[in-house]
Amino acid sequence: MNSPHVPVLPSEVLQAFSDIKEGVVVDCTLGYAGHSSLILEQNDNIKLIACDQDDEAIEFSTNKLAKFKDRVSIFKSRFSEILSKVNIQEIRGILADIGVSSLQLDKNERGFGLKSDNLDMRMDTSGELTAYEVVNFYPEYKLAQIFKDYGELTNAKQIAASIANARQKQKISSASELARIIGTKSIKNRSVSPAILAFQAIRIEVNSELAELENLLNAIENSSINECVVAIISFHSLEDRIVKNRFKKWAKSCICPDEAMRCTCGNNYSIGEIVTKKAIMPSVDETKQNPRSSCAKMRIFKISRGKNAR
Repeated sequence: MNSPHVPVLPSEVLQAFSDIKEGVVVDCTLGYAGHSSLILEQNDNIKLIACDQDDEAIEFSTNKLAKFKDRVSIFKSRFSEILSKVNIQEIRGILADIGVSSLQLDKNERGFGLKSDNLDMRMDTSGELTAYEVVNFYPEYKLAQIFKDYGELTNAKQIAASIANARQKQKISSASELARIIGTKSIKNRSVSPAILAFQAIRIEVNSELAELENLLNAIENSSINECVVAIISFHSLEDRIVKNRFKKWAKSCICPDEAMRCTCGNNYSIGEIVTKKAIMPSVDETKQNPRSSCAKMRIFKISRGKNAR
């Protein structure tokens, strides 16, 4: 089946899981099954448990993966909740591709794209909060905070003020209108516009994306998973920073306070090791073929818990 979304770092993802001989791989962000189908094809002994919030993606992927029969289980779920549906002892791999699919960006009614006639941005279309509510009803100070924290925009207050002034006259009903208000001209010395960064910030707010990522990492950390490869692909610095710092925490063997004169904790609290000292990024060839992959970064951690591990 032709997929409406091109998976990023396909070869690198396969390499990450290439040593897994059996057991379950969890795809926390199924999307249009690009990564999942490749993983299942790579090893006939692997089973896949996957989830997504998007009904359209689930329907497409269910059909695409039907040929793998009972090797696949798909749930409609937030990715932070998927581990509760799995036999923890069977998990050998966890993949999370924290990004928006090309279909979501391109489909007018989803309201993710700068040219969309709608203003939605929900990954789960049954969710209550939409971009329309955020843009038109959040207080100006809260909009500014979102743009600063999630979009890392230096002129967050100015953008929030422009939106607040515009919505006083008439509610903002389309993404294209919002993009015009914010500005689509690239920021000086950068190849991205304020609108793109502001849209990113609104999308994160609507879908609680950073909290979801933190919750997934908490679920992994607090589980009894003992032997597992964790690969997480992120698309902006906020996500990547969260993953990088959490992997560093997981790899830390000594948990004594920094001011301690000597180690008294037993120095065996690491739950594994960082596989990627630096994030894996797409090749030049991949970014030429799929420009949307250019921001992708993948970090890999191998869980192998010590006797005292958290």
